[in-house]
Amino acid sequence: MALVATTLTAAAETNPFMNYKNWKTPHGTYPFNDIKPEHYMPAIEQGMKEGLAEIDAIVNNPAAPTFANTIEPYVRSGRLLDVTLSCLFNLTNADTNDELDAIETEVTPKLSEYTTTIRLNEGLFRRIKAVYDQRAKLKLTPEQAKMLDDIYESFANNGANLNEQDKQTYRELSSHLSQLTLAYGQNVLKATNAWTMLIKDESLLGGLNDDTKQMLRKNAQAKGYDEGWMLNLKPTTYIPVMQDCDNRDIRRELYMAYNTRCIGGEFDNTHIIKDIVNTRLAIAQLFGKECFADKSLHKTMAETPASVYALLDQLRDNYMPVAVAEVKELQEYAESIGFYAQLQGWDFSYYSKKLKNEKYSISDDDLRPYFELEAVKQGVFGLAHRLYGITFKENKNIQTYNPEVCAYEVFDEKGKYLAVYYADFHPRDGKRGGAWMNDFKPQWREGKTDSRPHIVNVMNFTRPTDTKPALLTYDEVRTFLHEFGHGLHGMLTRCQYSYSSGTNVPRDFVELPSQFNENFIDEKEFLDTFAKHYLTGEALPQELLDRMHASQTYHAAYACVRQLSFGYLDMAWHTLKAPFAAPEGVTDSDAVLAFGNKAMDQVAVLPTIPGTQMETAFTHIFSGGYAAGYYSYKWSEVLDADAFSVFQEAKQKNGSIFDKKAAASFRKNILEKGGTENVAELYRRFRLGEPSIEPLMKRDGITPPAK
Repeated sequence: MALVATTLTAAAETNPFMNYKNWKTPHGTYPFNDIKPEHYMPAIEQGMKEGLAEIDAIVNNPAAPTFANTIEPYVRSGRLLDVTLSCLFNLTNADTNDELDAIETEVTPKLSEYTTTIRLNEGLFRRIKAVYDQRAKLKLTPEQAKMLDDIYESFANNGANLNEQDKQTYRELSSHLSQLTLAYGQNVLKATNAWTMLIKDESLLGGLNDDTKQMLRKNAQAKGYDEGWMLNLKPTTYIPVMQDCDNRDIRRELYMAYNTRCIGGEFDNTHIIKDIVNTRLAIAQLFGKECFADKSLHKTMAETPASVYALLDQLRDNYMPVAVAEVKELQEYAESIGFYAQLQGWDFSYYSKKLKNEKYSISDDDLRPYFELEAVKQGVFGLAHRLYGITFKENKNIQTYNPEVCAYEVFDEKGKYLAVYYADFHPRDGKRGGAWMNDFKPQWREGKTDSRPHIVNVMNFTRPTDTKPALLTYDEVRTFLHEFGHGLHGMLTRCQYSYSSGTNVPRDFVELPSQFNENFIDEKEFLDTFAKHYLTGEALPQELLDRMHASQTYHAAYACVRQLSFGYLDMAWHTLKAPFAAPEGVTDSDAVLAFGNKAMDQVAVLPTIPGTQMETAFTHIFSGGYAAGYYSYKWSEVLDADAFSVFQEAKQKNGSIFDKKAAASFRKNILEKGGTENVAELYRRFRLGEPSIEPLMKRDGITPPAK
């Protein structure tokens, strides 16, 4: 026995995760330099063992169940596991390799079994239910009352009230689903990284600017080619090529590669989609629900599929006629400059940019010199300072998971430490596409100690070249603001429990702070704080600003119905009331693609290309937590436009968009509150009323169709 204890002690001393309470790093940040792949599994296994022991201690407590001896220890259990998994899952998204992928694959079914074991623990649920049943007599804070309600509902919604046979079925279905969603996401990343196209003739790249071509050259060099330009499917390559490359065949090949990812072949996801939706349906029906969306939407603002469809349909009816007119205008424009075919998916961005440039004489190349990354970063930080008084100071003593990542200490308006913020800006192998916010450590309070959060923003922005710093596009600046809005939600939170803090809110509310933050990019007062030419220091000219503002509603309806198509696709899959099966004589793959196309056809404004479908790489709903929830982007967009109208009204009164009173209310009622109260009530408290769709339509330049 002594030998076993000695061995465990030695393992704890050499494994950073085992010693997380004693990290001698700034603010207890991760000692990334010491963490090795071999440290994960022992810590995860020990973390699950400790977590289950903590649950057993709650269950076996002879005292009558109370909030203090049941609910609080439950939400604080499993910290070693949380610390280890937070590191693992952040890295498998942002800086992965084969070793980490293999660990994630190994741990996923074990983690599913662990969480299911806790959710189906009858003794634990009895104690939670006993506290829940006496809730009316307890003197709980609003946060405690809501957390108790959410925890009870979570257990009930995850099998606690099922009979023993159904519990076992649920356990098996949950484990199977976790493996399916993991495999789906890994396939998308692998398929994205696997495709490349080497161009040896520079004339085929006509229309691309020098910066893009230099980036493509570096892509080739990174793959070991001394000559040529390499295309890949990463956003920093895909977007400029689709917008600027004159060669239609190149655009078509890139488009087809991107939109056939994971359709057949080594990384096929069509069979996985069928299995995922049928497994989700089986779980929902095990709980007496007709479809997965019924179960998934229960604790959201929308609450029901009918409410989701009501929003999607309202937006469709208002935006679709304008979107059709936008495409018709673009077709006529393309024909006027010598293009005599129907616009296809690989044509739209190319001709849309040309028409935009002709209408407004503005392009990404005009704006890039004013959006140098370091300046943009200071502008975004400065916005947070002007609104909320917080400041950012880089601390190079904070270790990071990749040398490209920058780490900052964040201080509040009184100079008190508030959070750690990591910023990871550029694409690389091992990082999935897109942009996101996450936390390495959430916020909570214990006694008088306010344990502050460690937040990360991960993006895939244009890299610097040999001759120029990183110059961002207008859309990349908007993306930065978006993800930083999520970051503020995480950094400013002031809650008692990590269960409620930060972005732990319904998913149709979580996008409000991020999309709200985007609005400032259209404000001259904000742009004047940082948008300076990287060579001359000249401020972004008023004339260029005017053209930029005039272009803001350009193809807004098209962008809206494109988002709606994703929402309809998501809802179609997750409102199925019977298992999905291919019709007789049709392959599963063809049936999956046909189903997706049918769901999206009601808002289609371009021809459907046979053999393509975005659902096989739609990680948001099939591996990213947005199943029956993609509508939330548009739901939150209605909220964000409505919320920003408060600042616009204040600007009309006092002349500044940086209105301290409005910002203080937004911070107090939205950013600090997390999920401590009903979010609809939090919004009404900030807005002093109900949200309206009108500010969004006004922002997009949409006039309601005549009835």
